[in-house]
Amino acid sequence: MTASSLLVELFVEELPPKSLKKLGEAFGSVLADHLGSVGLLPKDATVTTFASPRRLAVHVTQVARKGADKAVQVKLVPVAVGLDGNGQPTPVLLKKLTAVGADASVVPQLKRAVDGKAETLFLDKVEPGVALADGLQKALDEALAKLPIPKVMTYQLADGWSNVKFVRPAHRLVALHGDTVVPVRGLGLVAGRTTHGHRFEAKQPQIEVRSADSWVQQLEQDGAVVPSFAARRAAIERQLQAKATGLGLVPIDDPALLDEVTALVERPNVLVCSFEQEFLQVPQECLILTMKLNQKYFPLLDRAGRLTNRFLVVSNIAPADASAVVGGNERVVRPRLADAKFFFDQDRKKTLASRLPGLAKVVYHGKLGTQGERVERVQALARAIGAALGGESLARDAAHAAGLAKADLLTDMVGEFPELQGIMGGYYAQNDGEPAAIAEAIEDHYKPRFAADTLPRNPVGTCVALADKLETLVGLFGIGQLPTGDKDPFALRRHALGVVRMLVDKQLPLALDQLIAAAVPVFGALIQDPKAPLVEFVFDRLASSLKDQGYTPQEIDAVLSLRPQQLREVPQRLAAVRAFAALPEAQALAAANKRIGNILKKSDGGGATAARPDLLVETQERDLHAALLHTEAIAKPKFAVGDWQGALVACAALRTPVDAFFDKVMVNAEDPKLRDNRIALLRQLHALMNGVADLARLAT
Repeated sequence: MTASSLLVELFVEELPPKSLKKLGEAFGSVLADHLGSVGLLPKDATVTTFASPRRLAVHVTQVARKGADKAVQVKLVPVAVGLDGNGQPTPVLLKKLTAVGADASVVPQLKRAVDGKAETLFLDKVEPGVALADGLQKALDEALAKLPIPKVMTYQLADGWSNVKFVRPAHRLVALHGDTVVPVRGLGLVAGRTTHGHRFEAKQPQIEVRSADSWVQQLEQDGAVVPSFAARRAAIERQLQAKATGLGLVPIDDPALLDEVTALVERPNVLVCSFEQEFLQVPQECLILTMKLNQKYFPLLDRAGRLTNRFLVVSNIAPADASAVVGGNERVVRPRLADAKFFFDQDRKKTLASRLPGLAKVVYHGKLGTQGERVERVQALARAIGAALGGESLARDAAHAAGLAKADLLTDMVGEFPELQGIMGGYYAQNDGEPAAIAEAIEDHYKPRFAADTLPRNPVGTCVALADKLETLVGLFGIGQLPTGDKDPFALRRHALGVVRMLVDKQLPLALDQLIAAAVPVFGALIQDPKAPLVEFVFDRLASSLKDQGYTPQEIDAVLSLRPQQLREVPQRLAAVRAFAALPEAQALAAANKRIGNILKKSDGGGATAARPDLLVETQERDLHAALLHTEAIAKPKFAVGDWQGALVACAALRTPVDAFFDKVMVNAEDPKLRDNRIALLRQLHALMNGVADLARLAT
């Protein structure tokens, strides 16, 4: 079979920039996967996807013109149904043979084999390989049908009658196998070899593609288009860095913005622009956000991370004189920055405290009341957490910061840019003369906003952030608004992970179950007590976080199965378990622990938690009891000071007496007193060995 490179390109109107990368990858992968499934390309074929603002394309190497023929065995009918008493084919068999493209002449060659309980007739035949045109047509149909289109358009074809539904109107379809057009159709288009380059910079309006392998070169040279998403992104990144370095500045680091801009241009050309110095009086977060969000510009920072009045624009054209492009972008950004300055100036005319009554008119949730009521709940929680962590002084500051934390929701700036909530509150608190700790707490109380975000900088902020997240979790769990599948409209998973990170990373001496229990009463009769499911939800988030940190499922399960409520202890417990698992005694003790656990589950031998020495009659049980008491004397002081690793290492000495006990001692003795005492001994042993983690979970 002749194998050549295959190119399929769909030329369309401008595609949604935030979806472009995903659309290109999906188009190429689905198409190539289908071609592979019908035997038109080998497993080592190279698949390259392309996505630019006006095209989706895929280039595949080693594509066959026709798939290899394939020997198959076709199941027909049971022998008793297909052949009469003389061994002649019945009408049922003849009909089945016709359906599979055969006739009565093949009856002597039919094979018999037992299928289930009946002997069945089978036909060996050769299935011809799939022709490229047929295979590609089905692959193209499947790729178009499976595109993750965010919103479908309906548009009319040139005939004036037919309608097509697609993400954007399509104008050209190119399908080349080597230098030959593959006659496929899609979206009302017939495949050819004609495509278009850049709207303004192309050397010629139409490009006749010579072959699948020349497409990239022709587009870049004649069409002034860089079709590869990755290549355009890398080119933009290089130009941004070069322009910034030439000015002694640093471009803002924003991968999402870089992806979006890559999806907006076909031939990137980075230009340096500037704005008036007076705008730098506005908090830089406001200016950066409006430049990125509204204009897709890259602000430039100095080496200290402060915003400058320079910014970078990624243009889609490269004129010899770029002054008009630069001037146009500078004129466009000026009103945006002026709006930000106006909002900032107007907002500072009112204090945060004066805005608080307005929160009583803002609905937070239909079942949980207004933002004003929510603030009161967060205040109560922040006060309680502050008292637990630092006494009355911290409690007072935490309650004060919590009372002001949501006031910036009523400012013009946050109304225009919701992403700045908290940040603007911090600035306005400084303007109002609030202490630095209060202003920082207001800014930080949403942290961590995402997995890698920083934590609140000071104790006041920590109290308010914890209170804010706990109020959200308890309230929404209390009214049954739990996340389902991948749907989490209230970001409860993120809130739970934030609670985990603060408790663990800041080593806060607060028990999770007590925190949740303290949050329930502030809602009064609005909610049902969600403590049990919420605790499990938080531990699920903790387990997921620990897995991402490199701990094994066995290590995580061993520690978290005990549900340690002091989450700050979890990393130390995990380190202890990992150290214990490396000991030569670990597996034997883990297996013994599992055995003990099973015995205790089935036992009904009273509730004693310690063995009576006078009822220990066998040498091995007396030895185990003595070793247990000796180990307890070493391990319990270590447990008390959090030396989890030292406690577990001490338990390793129990391996020999435990093995001897199970080898020589019958736990379920006929004498009930002996039996109950041995159960009590195992219960005492089990409690000591599982003081750090459930060691049975480590058994392999």
